[in-house]
Amino acid sequence: MFDNTCKFLAETFPADFARWLLGEPLPLTKLEPSELFLTPIRADSVIFLQSSRVILHLEFQTRPQKRIPFRMADYYLRLYRKFPRHQIRQFVIYLVPSASLLVRETLFATPHLSHVFEVIRLWEQEPDIFLNTPGLLPLAVLTRAEDPIDTLGAVVQELDKLPEPNLQSELTAASAVISGLVLEREVIQRLLRSELMKESVIYQEILQEGEERGLKKGEQKEKMAIARRMLQSGLNEALIAQVTGLSLAEIQALNS
Repeated sequence: MFDNTCKFLAETFPADFARWLLGEPLPLTKLEPSELFLTPIRADSVIFLQSSRVILHLEFQTRPQKRIPFRMADYYLRLYRKFPRHQIRQFVIYLVPSASLLVRETLFATPHLSHVFEVIRLWEQEPDIFLNTPGLLPLAVLTRAEDPIDTLGAVVQELDKLPEPNLQSELTAASAVISGLVLEREVIQRLLRSELMKESVIYQEILQEGEERGLKKGEQKEKMAIARRMLQSGLNEALIAQVTGLSLAEIQALNS
């Protein structure tokens, strides 16, 4: 869920991500992994954005993985084969603080090949650019702040300033999901308006996931699993009951 939410943000607000990562709000468009000749690795989570001169490759990670350096080198070669005249920038963005040395690896090396990529640890980033850039707002709570609750409160203030209801809805839902990495659901529910989320793409994906996992078939075990994930994302208990068909008592019991 967290990977998909970050992917949605990057593909919906590419200029905001370009401004953050490249230093300028380039007009970027989505590049499908299927365009890279060979069958892509983890094509459901990799993100490619391109302009006429730059390709931006993003990978969001909640946990460090040993194969990240190899995957970045592998994708670089595929991108270079197809776009040899483009500048290729690759970023691995770690969402959750980790003491693992893997979150500091920026090099893939063999005796005959060396490849460098870029790593961002969100918990070391200053929150200012995130709070001042609409497409980055949901990530602000993961940045270097003294109190993530205060940061989420600042996010809510910025969300309220947005003129478009659809934009507010999408970014509120994304903020709820991502805040679940560092905050308790009660805090998220108190600060974010759950009614804004119902029309968002992210919320609809949660519903679709529930259907694909057997929600329509009435499988109690699957309903409980979906409800737990929605609780972790900070969604309102009454809203979860409406989606899953579970009673409020059953949903509340998941926290006991």
